[in-house]
Amino acid sequence: MDILVKPIVTEKMTALADRFNRYGFVVERKASKQQIKQAVESLYKVSVVYVNTMVYGGKSKTRFTKSGVITGKTKSYKKAIVTLAEEDSIDFYSNI
Repeated sequence: MDILVKPIVTEKMTALADRFNRYGFVVERKASKQQIKQAVESLYKVSVVYVNTMVYGGKSKTRFTKSGVITGKTKSYKKAIVTLAEEDSIDFYSNI
């Protein structure tokens, strides 16, 4: 789908999934909470209770190389934390 970019699979998100049934996704910047909810429900066949979103700005980065100092910026992105109903769960590793 064009709304969900990729799932976030880290230790912290795995702990949230096990404890609170919450899953994280990197989403398109202009996607609303309703669009994110519909995309997750249609793609994974689950029922979504809550959607929390946050926008992360890009960070400035500096590297020192032989040719001098290189400065740049990382990409900004929007993250969505989706809380599912108690009986539902998502298995990200089933398609591998």
